[in-house]
Amino acid sequence: MSSHLSNERPQPDQVLVDIADYVLNYEIKNELAWKTAQYCLLDTLGCGFEALTYPACNKLLGPVVPGTIVPNGAKVPGTSFQLDPIQAAFNIGAIVRWLDFNDTWLAAEWGHPSDNLGGILAVADWLSRTAVAAGKPALKMKDVLDAMIRAHEIQGVIALENSFNKVGLDHVLLVKLASTAVVGRLIGLTKEELINALSLAFVDGQSLRTYRHSPNTGSRKSWAAGDATSRGVRLALIARTGEMGYPSVLTARTWGFYDVSFKGNAFKFQRPYGSYVMENVLFKISFPAEFHSQTAVEAAMTIHHQLKQAGKTPDDIKKLTIRTHEAAIRIIDKKGPLNNPADRDHCIQYMVAVPLLYGRLTAADYEDNIAADPRIDVLRDKMICVEDIQFTKDYHDPEKRSIANALTVEFADGSKLEEVVVEYPIGHKRRREEGIPKLIEKFKINLARKFPEKQQRTILESSLDYQKLTDTPVHEYVDSMVL
Repeated sequence: MSSHLSNERPQPDQVLVDIADYVLNYEIKNELAWKTAQYCLLDTLGCGFEALTYPACNKLLGPVVPGTIVPNGAKVPGTSFQLDPIQAAFNIGAIVRWLDFNDTWLAAEWGHPSDNLGGILAVADWLSRTAVAAGKPALKMKDVLDAMIRAHEIQGVIALENSFNKVGLDHVLLVKLASTAVVGRLIGLTKEELINALSLAFVDGQSLRTYRHSPNTGSRKSWAAGDATSRGVRLALIARTGEMGYPSVLTARTWGFYDVSFKGNAFKFQRPYGSYVMENVLFKISFPAEFHSQTAVEAAMTIHHQLKQAGKTPDDIKKLTIRTHEAAIRIIDKKGPLNNPADRDHCIQYMVAVPLLYGRLTAADYEDNIAADPRIDVLRDKMICVEDIQFTKDYHDPEKRSIANALTVEFADGSKLEEVVVEYPIGHKRRREEGIPKLIEKFKINLARKFPEKQQRTILESSLDYQKLTDTPVHEYVDSMVL
C-alpha cells in the first residue's frame, strides 16, 4: 500500500502574517512609547561608546576586508568606519551589547530589544545617505524610533509566553526575527516579501545558548546580537530581490520550526502587538550586570554602607543568603571557577561580592585584575541562593514584572543585619521618574569617553530635545557621532 504527500502550497503561518500586518499597518500613538524610545536610543548608543574603550570589542569591528570603504555606506557611531549595512549592523550591534549594559526584557524568554538598533540604525543611515546622493529626502530619526518601538514589540511580545532557552535556543533568534521585520519595512518590502523574509529567519539554524552557560560561557554572548541583527538585514535584502519564502516554516509537519526546534509546541501569545514592550522596558542604569541580579547588586551596595556603619568588614561575614526568583537561580547561580569577564557578569555571587568589597560594580570590575582579588571567591563561597515562590510569581505577573532580590548577612559572632529587599531596579517602569535623570547622566559619561567637549555638546543638543531629535535626518545625527 502506498501513500503520497500533498505538495499543495499552504497559506502563510498566522504568526508571520500577524507580524507583517503589525509592521506595515499599525500606527504608534502612545506618547510614553515615543519618549521611552528616545531615552532607549541614547542609552543604547552610550553603551556602545563605553564598549569602544575595550580592545576585545574593537578587534571585531570594521569591514570584513580591511580598508574597504563603501560609498554612501552606513557609519558606525564612535568610530571612523563606513560600511555596507550588513557589516555596519554587526558593528553597531556588537558594541551596544558588549558590556551587557543596554536595556532588558524579562518574561518566559529574556533578551535585550535594543540589540535591534544595530540593523535599524545601519539601514536607516545607509538609506538616508543613498537618498541624499540621489537628490531625495533623507529618513528622519523619528523613523528610527518608530522601528525601535516595533522591534521591541515583536521581540518582547513573543518572549512573554514562549521560552526558547528551555529548548536550548538563544534569545538572539528574536533579535534576528525583529530586525528582519523592521528593516523590511524600512527598505520598502511588500507584505508578501516581508512574510518571505520572516520565514527565512525561522528557516535559519538558530544559535545555541552554549556560550552563555557553564562550563562554556564566553565572549560570543557579547557579539551574538550583532550577528543576529546583521543577519536580519541580510535576509530582508534577500527577500527584496523577490526570493521565495516558506509559508509553513513554523507549522510544517516534521520539518517545521515547531517540530524541529520547539518540541512540537506552537507559540502562545498573551497580547496583540502594540507598544507595550517599549513602554515597560527595563533599563540598566546603575550596573552593567545580567538583569536578574540588578536588585541584588543594589541591595549589596546598601549592605556595603551598613557594614561600615556597624564597624564590620566583609571578612566578618559567615553566611550571605540571596532570596531570589527562579530565573536568577537557573541563569546566574554559579559555583566554581570563573574563567573570563563573560563568565563573571553571569554569576550573581560575583556581582554581589564586588560591591560588598568595593562599593561599586563597573564593567572594569569583571576584568582579570579585579577578579584576582582572593576575597571575591571567599565571599562567593559564603553565599547561597534560595527561591522565593512569590518573587517568581511577581516576576511573571504582567502588572508587576518585578525582578526582586533580598540579601541577609550573618556574621561569625552570631549577629546579623536586617534583610535588604529590592523588588524593582532603578531601570524599571515603576522607577522612571527616579531613573531617567540617572540614565541621561550615564549617557553624558559615556559621551565623554569618546568625544571632545565641543562634540559632546553638539550631540547632547540634538539628542535631549525630543522634537529636534525626531526632525533630524538620520545621516546628520550619525555624522555628529563619528570620529
